[in-house]
Amino acid sequence: MERAHRSAIATFFAPGAWNDDVELSGSAAHHASVKRLNLGDTVRLTGGDGRRARGTIVELAKRRLAIALDSDGVEHVPAPSHVELWAPVGDRDRMLLLAEKAVELGASVWRPIVYERSRSVTPRGEGDAFGEKTRLRMIGALEQSGSAWMPDCVPDASLGEALRDATSLDGVLLDVGGTPLATLTGLSGARVAIALGPEGGLAEDERAAFDAAGWRTASLGTNVLRFETAGIAALAMVRALTT
Repeated sequence: MERAHRSAIATFFAPGAWNDDVELSGSAAHHASVKRLNLGDTVRLTGGDGRRARGTIVELAKRRLAIALDSDGVEHVPAPSHVELWAPVGDRDRMLLLAEKAVELGASVWRPIVYERSRSVTPRGEGDAFGEKTRLRMIGALEQSGSAWMPDCVPDASLGEALRDATSLDGVLLDVGGTPLATLTGLSGARVAIALGPEGGLAEDERAAFDAAGWRTASLGTNVLRFETAGIAALAMVRALTT
């Protein structure tokens, strides 16, 4: 799909149906202006649902950006294997960092979990407004990386609610005493969920809930990692094991 003599300058997230011309939102027009794009410049579009295409800017105004798709058509990128990341509701900035990296590393689902110890964190990332901020940060990461797939963003949930919805998943809870993650078997071809504990660790009843649901524990080593570090490392490793 990529043509060496017409390299794309920027990537824009364009959900929804595509015709020969794709009109983007006012925020995209502003983004194009910030990047100093001009009529005739080549850009790339990603639908976040596996579609990717190249095109040319044919209209650029303060609140309007229109892209004419190249005759090459739309590239359809196969979906990667299903890997959910269960991120603890915690420090806002650290959650946003992890959300960005989740996009770059190909997470299928972003699921924030409200643990008992999440309530002691201030300021913490939760609620609809923060969920929208997270989604926008993830869109930025999608455009920066040029990925064709945007993770599904699930609203905050308690651990009990999340576990009730996870019966079809091969659950892996990160724990320093678990089996080394690199040696964990059975992940290839499975629908995997990776759960990260909150700042301060899991409460005993939460650990028991994971055990009762049949989740396996896996370790990234003997060091105690911040949740965003653990999430990045685990997602990268599971992606390598399931690709």
